[in-house]
Amino acid sequence: MDVYATVTEKIINLLEAGVVPWRRPWTSVGLPRNLVSKKPYRGVNVCLLSAPKYVSPFWLTLRQANELGGQIRKGEQSTIVVYWKVDDEKQRCEDLDPEGRQEKTRRRFLLRFYRVFNQEQCDLPRAVLDKLPTIETHQHDPIEAVEKIIAGMSNPPEIIRAGSQAFYSPLTDRVTLPPRELFISAEEEACTALHELVHSSGSEKRLAREGLCEAVPFGSPVYSKEELCAELGAAYLCAEAGISNAVISNQASYVAGWLKALHDNRTLLIHAAAQAQRAADYILGRDLREDN
Repeated sequence: MDVYATVTEKIINLLEAGVVPWRRPWTSVGLPRNLVSKKPYRGVNVCLLSAPKYVSPFWLTLRQANELGGQIRKGEQSTIVVYWKVDDEKQRCEDLDPEGRQEKTRRRFLLRFYRVFNQEQCDLPRAVLDKLPTIETHQHDPIEAVEKIIAGMSNPPEIIRAGSQAFYSPLTDRVTLPPRELFISAEEEACTALHELVHSSGSEKRLAREGLCEAVPFGSPVYSKEELCAELGAAYLCAEAGISNAVISNQASYVAGWLKALHDNRTLLIHAAAQAQRAADYILGRDLREDN
């Protein structure tokens, strides 16, 4: 099974139905996480598990449900979760040793998947349900939360307010935002600011992403990947701030643009989501070595 094609097809189907999965206000119930380990899912899995309309953020495998003394309800459909498998492939160095006594190891990263079910698709013992952590809710001012994220970024770019365009310049390491009064809502302003902040995380002195360390033409695959990275990263950060980021200007053309990009490149979403997660972690000051 082509995992890249499977994941991309699921996202394309959602976009064609008018649903932008990375724009969902996840924090009304918390980020999707495994029910047993309580560990949040990361990268593109956030999109895959946030798209279904379940209130519970908890997911588990068929085996986990059975081990807890529960079962999956008849007729329920699973959702895939992807992960990277490290394959240490040994190759003989025949040029160095004709008898093949010496070997070298080459590491390969293979994209794999497994299937999970939401808690609401399962019948679980009451003892298990009673031990689930209380779903976190947010009562703080969302704008204040975004300002804290921006202020807490280590090695931040300069941020200025000027003009009527929002952009990040790698040459000056500066984020330019329009004055606050030009935005139609506080949420739109927050999404825009975080989008540009994610762009800045890719500069040469930070995470050194390809789309920020060299000149790339508008509309090119590298440009599209960087833009999708910034959009996903902003969605992750909006979720952290506890605000609803379901605000899309000119949604029709926006969705149409990403449909074309995803149709043209089946690996785009997976790689951009991984870079977006890394960018969000950098801005939030989290350990970048943490496993996905």
